[in-house]
Amino acid sequence: MNGNQEINRYQKATFAGGCFWCMVSPFEEQPGIIAVESGYMGGHIEHPSYEQVKAGDSGHYEVVQITFDPELFSYQKLLSLYWPQIDPTDPEGQFADRGPQYRTAIFYHTAEQKRLAQASKEEIAASGRFKKPIVTQIKEAEVFYRAEEYHQQFHKKNPAEYKQDRAQSGRDEFIKENWR
Repeated sequence: MNGNQEINRYQKATFAGGCFWCMVSPFEEQPGIIAVESGYMGGHIEHPSYEQVKAGDSGHYEVVQITFDPELFSYQKLLSLYWPQIDPTDPEGQFADRGPQYRTAIFYHTAEQKRLAQASKEEIAASGRFKKPIVTQIKEAEVFYRAEEYHQQFHKKNPAEYKQDRAQSGRDEFIKENWR
């Protein structure tokens, strides 16, 4: 297979799960994952800056956009990794990060992704794992704006700051209590 055929085989998946720094590492080292980029999606400002998104009035979500090879790592597997990274019942943000930019959403790129995302959401809701409703939105993907370079692979570039931020967020405690 030549390079163009490989590239054409790749697909995108986009997930909002609160702070995008915490959403990179669960996906990045899986087989078939080509790239994981931090960025913004869903707002009304073209080419928003981190400061505009962080202020909460641009309409964007912080997201990770994953380029993957579906022959090596299925979209269903991506969904099964996504859900346990978040509190799908929180409509106001994630953990210590509050505001609309930190809400959860699955942005689908194809009708099949929409179907699979909806089915996975229904499965989580029916599981009885959570007492509150599942509020994670399933939305059509929009323009992806790659975040500033400083935010790409933040956990590797700034491990001490990342670990401190994550430890203070409450994310790991929630995951341990609700997903393990």
